[in-house]
Amino acid sequence: MATDDAQPSAAAKPGLRKPVFVKIDNLKPGTSGHTLTVKVMDSNTVLQKGRSVSQHLRQTRIAECLVGDETGVVLFTARNDQVDLMKPGATVILRNAKIDMFKGSMRLAVDKWGRVEVTEPASFVVKEDNNLSLVEYELVNVVEE
Repeated sequence: MATDDAQPSAAAKPGLRKPVFVKIDNLKPGTSGHTLTVKVMDSNTVLQKGRSVSQHLRQTRIAECLVGDETGVVLFTARNDQVDLMKPGATVILRNAKIDMFKGSMRLAVDKWGRVEVTEPASFVVKEDNNLSLVEYELVNVVEE
């Protein structure tokens, strides 16, 4: 005998949260879960490995893209399919983005749990003189006594 108790009701299911959009100048090292609307300023491919050995291996592509909004710019590391979306002049929404540290500087990245979506062109003017990827950070261990 099957009952309807196995199906969760719509009232018991938690609703989706609305995304909280942040600005680039609010990004801090080691943080994640950011949702941003940015404009792609520049994109250049830094690594491209093809399928030379096997059909089962995927093609690996990595591009460094300079993205920004009205508060500043930061380098975004685009991987594989994301490279095709990151065309200069395009406006994209980065969902569940995280900050990776690379040689002491911040890089924005979206992993498999995030999403990169192309959206309609934004109306803001990018503030190019505030590049957060040029700020060098150093890890300092604090000893509490």
